Amino acid sequence: MIKKFIECGEIVGTHGVRGEVRVNPWCDSPEFLRQFKVFYLDENGERAVTVERARAANTVALIKIQGIDSKEDADKLRRTVLYINRNDADIGDRYFVQELIGATVYDADSNKVLGEISDVTNNPANDIWHIKNEKGVHLLPAVDAVIVSVDVAASKAVIRPMKGIFDDED
Repeated sequence: MIKKFIECGEIVGTHGVRGEVRVNPWCDSPEFLRQFKVFYLDENGERAVTVERARAANTVALIKIQGIDSKEDADKLRRTVLYINRNDADIGDRYFVQELIGATVYDADSNKVLGEISDVTNNPANDIWHIKNEKGVHLLPAVDAVIVSVDVAASKAVIRPMKGIFDDED
């Protein structure tokens, strides 16, 4: 399901004394967050904040928010989740992991429903989809050889599962 506002990271601390915040990105990289001029402090987009500047620093993004001008002001935002407007994100034909949760998974060959994506784990080599059905949770590597198509608008994923993931084959 396509969401208008997407969680993109969490403010985990401050940087310096002039109000910059350290953001742990929940997206591809801290570099991705540099493209945004506005972040939202709630999932409904009702509390917008304007970005004065943003930069990547190792594994975090350092962001200066307009009106936050001291370490004390910035510290009040610690543990705040930041959201972006999906329409502001330049992601091409890709999608956000959050939009996969709840998607129905179909077998490409039989069109049989295999379950629903309940979680996605990020691993160094590839993401792992957690597909839940009446038999439990099945872990599926999200690789091109397995994923046939994903339609987040229709909340649907079509896969060609590897042997043994959904059955007792060797």
